[in-house]
Amino acid sequence: MPDRPEIVCICGSTRFVEELSAANRNLTFAGVIVLAPGVFLSAEDREAGESISEEQKTALDALHLRKIDLADRVLVVNPGGYIGESTSREIAYARATGKPVSFTDPS
Repeated sequence: MPDRPEIVCICGSTRFVEELSAANRNLTFAGVIVLAPGVFLSAEDREAGESISEEQKTALDALHLRKIDLADRVLVVNPGGYIGESTSREIAYARATGKPVSFTDPS
């Protein structure tokens, strides 16, 4: 028996907030420590002109790589097989550091 719960880092486009939240919930109920994106802009935020600056995005991207460092494995939430630029970079990083990577939609 391990001395701590498994740690999983969830990666995926923040446009899939509901799917990311569902994966987080399911893993948490399964006894997993979940590391996930921490900032989501709602449709209402975007309509109101809210955005994340390039500086903030760069900092958030770097922070997410550190979350991958802490994880035992990575779960990519990719409805319909969608994988964007940032998620592709995170997958490459995870693989380069030897982290197992799985997908919610293997297509």
